[in-house]
Amino acid sequence: MTAQELAERAGISRTTLYQIEKGAPGPQIGSVFEVATILGIPLFHDDPQMRAMHEARLDEKLTLLPRTVRPSTKEVDDDF
Repeated sequence: MTAQELAERAGISRTTLYQIEKGAPGPQIGSVFEVATILGIPLFHDDPQMRAMHEARLDEKLTLLPRTVRPSTKEVDDDF
């Protein structure tokens, strides 16, 4: 299947398909799901073991992030 045929089948333009391929934030999520479905790419796993593995990876990543982000309340004295 060519890119043009895929775009036509998904009901999107070739430009939108190119943006999906690049991972650009512009295309609508429904279009991304439609292209993935047409291509047979699974986006969600029904297997509990796979889901548990992905959740464990997410937990590992979240431990690296700060729990809260607070704006600075200290005023900067920048008078010279």
